[in-house]
Amino acid sequence: MKKLIALNINHEVYEVAIEPHRTLLEVLRETIGLTGTKEGCGGLGACGACTVLLDGMPTLACLTLADRCPGHEIMTIEGLGKLDVPHPIAKAFVNRGAIQCGYCTPGMIMSAYSLLSKNPTPTRDEIVRSISGNLCRCSGYKKIIEAIGDAAGEISSR
Repeated sequence: MKKLIALNINHEVYEVAIEPHRTLLEVLRETIGLTGTKEGCGGLGACGACTVLLDGMPTLACLTLADRCPGHEIMTIEGLGKLDVPHPIAKAFVNRGAIQCGYCTPGMIMSAYSLLSKNPTPTRDEIVRSISGNLCRCSGYKKIIEAIGDAAGEISSR
């Protein structure tokens, strides 16, 4: 049986009718059409590709039931900048070549955004810890860590 819920996603309210077992990832991608959040591990919570922010905290959307999210603020990669005006983190990822296939990128950027929102001048170790739940299968993490450091520098100089 479906139930009607209201989700606050990227500062916009979406009313959706969902089955109680549906994950936030499924609702974001299949019901609402926000496909920036990726599924990489089949819903095991092992890769971080589905990372979104729930009340500012990195959260695995594949392990979060959507019907637990009303009343919370959800931010996806779509809520962070635009194609013509990218967020400094996204811009730094491009400039550093920290994107290969790009599949992990939304989750990495959301984890980085959470860190930089709380700590605009993180150490390398703090950056590494902030993305420790995000798996990249294409590259080493060097360029990703450098990109987050570059974005921190740009954000803190504003």
